[in-house]
Amino acid sequence: MNEHLRTALCLAADGVPVLPLRRGKVPFGNCLTCAKNACGGRPNMKTPGPCRCPGVCHAWASATIAPAVIASPPWVAAWRQAVCVGYHPGGAGLTVVDLDNADAIAWARGALPVTRTVPTTRGEHWIYRGAMRSVNAVRPGVDIKSTMAYARYLGPGTGTMAELPDVVRALAAKEPPTVRPAPFAAALTGAGGGECRHRTPAYLERGIAMAEQHITEASSAVHATVYRTFLAVLSTHGRCGCLTDAHVARLFTAAQSKGETARHCTDAWTNARTRLGL
Repeated sequence: MNEHLRTALCLAADGVPVLPLRRGKVPFGNCLTCAKNACGGRPNMKTPGPCRCPGVCHAWASATIAPAVIASPPWVAAWRQAVCVGYHPGGAGLTVVDLDNADAIAWARGALPVTRTVPTTRGEHWIYRGAMRSVNAVRPGVDIKSTMAYARYLGPGTGTMAELPDVVRALAAKEPPTVRPAPFAAALTGAGGGECRHRTPAYLERGIAMAEQHITEASSAVHATVYRTFLAVLSTHGRCGCLTDAHVARLFTAAQSKGETARHCTDAWTNARTRLGL
């Protein structure tokens, strides 16, 4: 049996949709029937559509876990020509952060939670559990591959796979999401239009206390509440040097009292800092 076909069948058995990649590490082109989506299936590759083509068509959308398809004659012919195995991360509930060079890897080590890592030709794939929108060039040398995308299979990698963090999801936003001010935002920013009053200790203390209260009183959407609260605090106190480790610990403690993990707190804090350019 062809080595790529054997690998593909093993991945499919684990629930990972696979497809063969040809020279250039790209999907095979559509057959004549499916050229330019003439078959009417998978328009713009956004929906499965009615296409019943037995060949390896429609790029990432052809990825499958069905052994009968993977080992069918048209696919076997493609595996013989393939240079590697591709897979659809989003179809397996995964997200690949593709780090293309040493600088990108250095950034990831300082900004992202540790997770399963797979070496690539020039960099690394960091694989998280959870799917999201795929976007290229979210940072220099960094692509996100998940839904509507494919990645090369380069081996099982090392390390324990972590849950997809908010800091990665935030990288895919074309524009920063609109965040509604928390109810205590006026107290944090001041009635005078946002002038910094942190030189008055009571002002900072009142803001942190209200932030703690806002988190602990949340009855739903706790994770979103924590993020919005962190964002509100940082928008006022993040650039002035008034926040201490003790203040941050108080906010994290409040969040953890509502069931947030230490990692979720760190991700939300990092996400808020990234949003504000801190």
